Amino acid sequence: MAIKIEMLRCFAVSARAGNLADAADKLGRTQSAVSMMLKQFEAHLGTPLFESDRKNKLTALGAFALEEASRELDHFDHTISSIQSFARSQSGLVRIAAVPSVATEILPLAVRDFLTTHPSVQIDIRDMDSNAVLREMERERVDIGLATIGEVNSSIATKILFKDEFGIVCQSDHELVKRNGPLEWEELSGLPFIANGICEQITNESFQELLLNSKLMVRNTTSLLAMVRSGVGITVLPQMAIANKENLAFVPVNDPLARRQIDVLSHTHKSLSPAAKDFEAAIFRAALNQ
Repeated sequence: MAIKIEMLRCFAVSARAGNLADAADKLGRTQSAVSMMLKQFEAHLGTPLFESDRKNKLTALGAFALEEASRELDHFDHTISSIQSFARSQSGLVRIAAVPSVATEILPLAVRDFLTTHPSVQIDIRDMDSNAVLREMERERVDIGLATIGEVNSSIATKILFKDEFGIVCQSDHELVKRNGPLEWEELSGLPFIANGICEQITNESFQELLLNSKLMVRNTTSLLAMVRSGVGITVLPQMAIANKENLAFVPVNDPLARRQIDVLSHTHKSLSPAAKDFEAAIFRAALNQ
């Protein structure tokens, strides 16, 4: 007969109680049931755990067994509690990789919403460009990705979060801000243009010519906006990227294809944890309220 966890629990409670009546009361069993389980335990070991039937004094084996059983029961109870807590989304770790504009405009709202009901869950957020987000997903270093992507392999599932347009980002007092209506790409010829990683998503021929003449590439969004704010040049970004940014302006362009789509990425071969599912839902709610 195998020793079961409830047999250890019955023994540990009885040993601490010092009598069958109190042990039975704490275990919610009859005295005869507790006595029978203790006899089965001793029979399996082949030697007594108690000095007498009164169960008020342990043998040397009993004292050793109580110490080991207590350690095992604590570990078992902690394990079960952790599993149940994880299943209820009350604990765990959610790892997110997102493009900078989403990390600054959408995720703060999602985190605030999520933590009101999941205060014990740890959240790890990394901001990076779309290619880096996809790499992190493929290497399974994150649970959820938020990025603009093209073709993906079968291991990545996608859901559309939102779409927004690209436009010119410049100083708020730049001459481009005074123009009426959307700009044509050709109007930017001769102006200092700062290239960035997003530029590869725009296929317009006039824009590509503008890109070829650029002498500066800045991939980090914070550094890019600092360059624009200092008057080094103009750049192109999605409108969300300059939300609430002082001394900067967004000027639309006349190019219906100059748009990006932000997708929520997840793994197809494994399900999100309960906490990650709830965080994903919070992301969609935050996007709707943005």
